[in-house]
Amino acid sequence: MSDVHNFVMPDWAAARIVARQGGLRVHGAHPAARTALVVVDMQTYFMDPASPASVPKAREIVGTINRLAAALRAAGGQVVWIRTLYTEEAELSIPHFHHVLMTPEKYAYRCAALVREAEASRIWPELAVEPGDLVVEKTRYSAFIQGASGLDQILRARGIEAIWVAGTMTNACCDSTARDAMMLNYRTTMVSDANATLRDDEHAAALINFALFFGDVATSGELISGLAQ
Repeated sequence: MSDVHNFVMPDWAAARIVARQGGLRVHGAHPAARTALVVVDMQTYFMDPASPASVPKAREIVGTINRLAAALRAAGGQVVWIRTLYTEEAELSIPHFHHVLMTPEKYAYRCAALVREAEASRIWPELAVEPGDLVVEKTRYSAFIQGASGLDQILRARGIEAIWVAGTMTNACCDSTARDAMMLNYRTTMVSDANATLRDDEHAAALINFALFFGDVATSGELISGLAQ
């Protein structure tokens, strides 16, 4: 499995993590039946090379995500695909995001591309979405923040306690989702080689900060090996 961002946890960060919690990773092997892989925003809007929101490295993690999902399914875990959508309710409740943090041109394109029925809002076709997987819609960066989606209630109803976060962008919706998952008491791991963003330094900064304060960072290979154990 390849790491498109070539991420390595720096020694200074590793030392601080170990000093705080006693080990670089503390979640260990959790029962697969109580674990969910949450794949964030791997939609055509972010994947298509022709889209102005394209994240080129996100296309390179498709195979890694498919392998990770297949391994967790086979072990009895849950796979969840997150779709970001534009809705009128979201625009009314977070107008600052829509009308201050985007130019009018970007706002118009994003809203048209991410309505529920738009082709650009759909999961990228190269991703292996299987029967039994869940597809959950969200309207904010974090899938767990109040008003974004019903993800928390859906996972709790299935007895999920541990979450692996993958998708795009590492330092935006993935990081936001992972942080809020930890604050809701999920054992949260960001998968270093199954997340992607625009630059290597952005990817590294998000993963380092997450590991310093919020949860584990692990490779897909490490997580799959844990399932085997």
